[in-house]
Amino acid sequence: MKRALDIIGAGLSMLAFSPLMFLVAIAVKAYDKGPVLYLQTRVGLHGREFSFPKFRSMAVNADRIHDQKNEQNDENFSITFKSKHDPRVTPVGKIIRKFSIDELPQLWCVLLGQMSLVGPRPPLPSEVARYSLSDRRRLDVLPGLTCIWQVEGRGDIPFPKQVKLDLQYIESQSLWLDIRLLVKTVPAVLLGKGAY
Repeated sequence: MKRALDIIGAGLSMLAFSPLMFLVAIAVKAYDKGPVLYLQTRVGLHGREFSFPKFRSMAVNADRIHDQKNEQNDENFSITFKSKHDPRVTPVGKIIRKFSIDELPQLWCVLLGQMSLVGPRPPLPSEVARYSLSDRRRLDVLPGLTCIWQVEGRGDIPFPKQVKLDLQYIESQSLWLDIRLLVKTVPAVLLGKGAY
């Protein structure tokens, strides 16, 4: 049933959001002529890596800036480099990040079976390398577009609590819980709390 929900939900969402995705693609391209999509390698179910697409929200040279500023996160950071005032983010990027529009291309990953609508967010290989044994339990299920901590505060949730909430989801997951989290995701995205 979870897979059926994923296919139906992702398919309908791609149809519904296709005009918005088209406009975002034009805006991203028009701003600095760089690529529309940013592809990263992420780690999914049982440690399998996959290509993770997002609408590009950062400057073309963002990876080089990342290497220079990798130690500038505040004490609330998870493992990933993510700053509330990231100089790499473009004006277009600030808008699409705030409302998670940059994540829409990941609906394709859901259709491919690499992700689910609901599940722990997929980590970078460099993050997984620093996982504890307990943290690695996050890889026991398909990664998702949304999860408990995305609904409760997103980037404002410190990493230890992210892990705790992800494990809580894994231990109690059900179709009903997925539906509840999807419903709660809508106001969380519209309010933009914890998104940067």
